[in-house]
Amino acid sequence: MDLDDLDLVTKPQLLAFLLPQFHRIPENDHWWGEGFTEWTNVRKARSSFRGHRQPRVPLDGRYYDLLDSDTQDWQAELAKAHGLGGFCYYHYWFAGRQLLERPVDSILRRRAPDFPFCLAWANEPWTRTWDGGDRDVLMPQAYGGKGDWEAHFRYLEKAFRDPRYIQVDGCPVVLIYRSASIAECEDMLDCWRNLAVQSGFAGLHVVSMLTVFGRDVRSHLFDAYTEFEPFYTLAHLPVHLRIHEKLANGANRLCWKYLGRGPYAPRSRDYRSMWREIANRPLPSGHYPGAFVDWDNSPRRRLDTSLVMRNVDLAAFRTGLSGLYEKARRAETRFIFINAWNEWAEGTYLEPDEDLGTAYLDAIKSVVGRTGGE
Repeated sequence: MDLDDLDLVTKPQLLAFLLPQFHRIPENDHWWGEGFTEWTNVRKARSSFRGHRQPRVPLDGRYYDLLDSDTQDWQAELAKAHGLGGFCYYHYWFAGRQLLERPVDSILRRRAPDFPFCLAWANEPWTRTWDGGDRDVLMPQAYGGKGDWEAHFRYLEKAFRDPRYIQVDGCPVVLIYRSASIAECEDMLDCWRNLAVQSGFAGLHVVSMLTVFGRDVRSHLFDAYTEFEPFYTLAHLPVHLRIHEKLANGANRLCWKYLGRGPYAPRSRDYRSMWREIANRPLPSGHYPGAFVDWDNSPRRRLDTSLVMRNVDLAAFRTGLSGLYEKARRAETRFIFINAWNEWAEGTYLEPDEDLGTAYLDAIKSVVGRTGGE
């Protein structure tokens, strides 16, 4: 192994989650109204308190359609130029029925853009509350039996065989958002791994995501876990920060109750503290660390049920990401998963906006030190 090969091994690859809900589908037209896409909520957002950075407007008013090949190419070129190593597209599969599959199908069909990618199965029911709960279910999630698992694998295999698809030691990487919800997960993954070997792969590299829903304790089923931020850190705040957040939010809620306004959202977390925790917390063996840009999901919810970061600061992002990157590099971790490339309605996106331009992407480039394609 020469020095360049060693460099590639020890430098983690930064992968950004990419939401495909930026094109029309019949189901969304039916559930949410004619012409609905993610941009619908982004456009209607309004500022609710002093300093509330809403609505978020894409740079040059680029309210794109993700089925547009020029948009797909633009995303990849922009990401590559700023040091990202690939995209992790959300994949939706409901016992054989798919949603939002057309952008990935498009990049497979036209074999462009030339940018690495993998898939994360967002295996939660679709609801009107956008939280994966069971209230007012629009599309239930079911897992079926062996025939369903085989059909699902055969669809995934089309992506796995693409030369751009991200692998670890000959094993395609696939993430599962709520693996603990799959009672038959062991049998399903045995089926998938056997099919992968039969198809000429060394196996599968299955990653369970650590989210608001907690940890799947069946660690023997997975090759790794990834820390999905900011929710992994929210669930692991040390006691002193929990107390501080409780006091800060309690005082703020009193302001809203008696004054009709507050210094920040009724439910918030301190951005700088979050990033210090992410950067400084020990990295457990078998974990891929996570990062996040910002968080404000008020475009999707009422303000009193939203989570909005306070004290959001680009310098804190840059410093925190630098610490996280070096921690991951010392641990020779292959990947860092960042939330997200384009979660505009949750306020966590790397795509440039009218307010900050490419500032977050520039921060990543300054940390990574070179483009992902070099």
